[in-house]
Amino acid sequence: MRAEIDKYLSVFNIGLQNMFVYRWNYFLRALFGLIPLAGTVFLWSAVFKERGGALHGYDYGSMIYYYLLTMLVSNLVTPTEDEWQIAADIREGQINSLLTKPMSYLAYRLGIFLSARLVYTFVTLPPIALIFLYFRNYITLPHDPSTYLLAIISTVLAALIQFFITYALAMMAFWILEISTIVFIVYSFEYFLGGQLFPIDIMPAGIQAAMKWMPFYYELFCPIAIFLERLRGADLRQALVLQTGWLFLTWAVAREMWRRGLGHYQAVGG
Repeated sequence: MRAEIDKYLSVFNIGLQNMFVYRWNYFLRALFGLIPLAGTVFLWSAVFKERGGALHGYDYGSMIYYYLLTMLVSNLVTPTEDEWQIAADIREGQINSLLTKPMSYLAYRLGIFLSARLVYTFVTLPPIALIFLYFRNYITLPHDPSTYLLAIISTVLAALIQFFITYALAMMAFWILEISTIVFIVYSFEYFLGGQLFPIDIMPAGIQAAMKWMPFYYELFCPIAIFLERLRGADLRQALVLQTGWLFLTWAVAREMWRRGLGHYQAVGG
């Protein structure tokens, strides 16, 4: 057991070293990521000025706060080029060297993903902190200490769900040469249905109910809604149960895609 832990800690450490090479790339990406935020601020300013009131419990300040949290959580949980790296490993035969080692490729890539999230968060946190400071008048922290714990748990679950979906998509490289179209389609659904474009809970009740059964709801919106205390009581418990269920389902799909893809890969290679 100790040897297994040390092995994957080494993978995590290698991932950290590799990611720090591209730290300026991450910083610039975060910096230019502020442009959509600026556009969002102006858009919702116009919307609330036109309406002259709240929108499903959101006023201008709470809406801006929501998008600040979206930016923060997205940096914490969203994979960065993992699907392209995994697809390249498969397409270029790099996985051959890993197949001969007593190491799970899924666990190997998870270590790389976690190290990348750590570096990305470390590099992008200063500009994000400055943005939060600038909009500090709109920030209202939760009063219940348990909200912080539940939001952290949900954020971790969201990161793992995103990783397993990314991993499963990358497995398509076993069958097709270019996965970009599939990735683009899935990411479009994630962007629209995951809460990046607008808060899910401003939608009609029937649409919200349907979206709660999709994985996209739990990739970003769920931890934000928990932190904003817009999910409470039975709704909060249901959200965490469904999010955990999607975690295990996406993990199972990722493993099955690897198993089937590897069989196809070996058949073609042999």
